Amino acid sequence: MAFYENTIVARQDLAAKELKAIKDKYNDIIIKTSGKVVKIEEWGLINLAQKIKNCKKGFYIHYKFEGNNSTLGEIEKKIKVDSSIIRHLTVKYKKLDVKNEFFKKDK
Repeated sequence: MAFYENTIVARQDLAAKELKAIKDKYNDIIIKTSGKVVKIEEWGLINLAQKIKNCKKGFYIHYKFEGNNSTLGEIEKKIKVDSSIIRHLTVKYKKLDVKNEFFKKDK
């Protein structure tokens, strides 16, 4: 098993209930395909550098997980048909950094 980070950018006009559903959906996909979720970060609504599908902002959800090729394939397949996701990025790592949270909002 390898370590991965997956960042999902969802449309700006989604309700909080829909965002939670997206977060839970991809969490369940990782778990069901023999993966293990290490950490989920919600970065919130962030301005995009350019408009993507007529959206100026996007909700960022960042997953840190352990998985294999079947886990990645299933995530990619679901993201491609999900109309509420406007962009995503998956990166493979040798070791995950779970201590730092770069987009954490100070409360």
